[in-house]
Amino acid sequence: MLLRELKEEFKESEGDPVIKGKMKQVRNSRMRKRMIANVPKAAVIITSPTHYAVALQYERGMEAPVCVAKGVDALALKIREVAGQHSIPIVENPPLARALHGTVEVDQVIPLEHYKAVAEVISYVMRLRRAIVR
Repeated sequence: MLLRELKEEFKESEGDPVIKGKMKQVRNSRMRKRMIANVPKAAVIITSPTHYAVALQYERGMEAPVCVAKGVDALALKIREVAGQHSIPIVENPPLARALHGTVEVDQVIPLEHYKAVAEVISYVMRLRRAIVR
């Protein structure tokens, strides 16, 4: 069998790699847009100084905080920018930002092992809000 025939057979069985790549690109683009649209729902953005950003939504009565957006580098900067436009607190905590980025998916509750650290950050933000309101 010739190399060209093998390539054609692969395309027929697995799908054209170019089309699969385009579909993946469109999916990722839509996911980024959805995440950026969800940033205003966040209670806090946990970041590292330059690379990571994780947006967490939490309201009283919720069982646990939910990740509404996360990103690295350019996407992290966009998350910070949108958060700034909507006056969402940004807290720098590099180890927590890296850990959350690596372990939690978007629209998922944070893992149990991060509850304590995230609770400290959220309580800090809530105290700040109460102080500003008074």
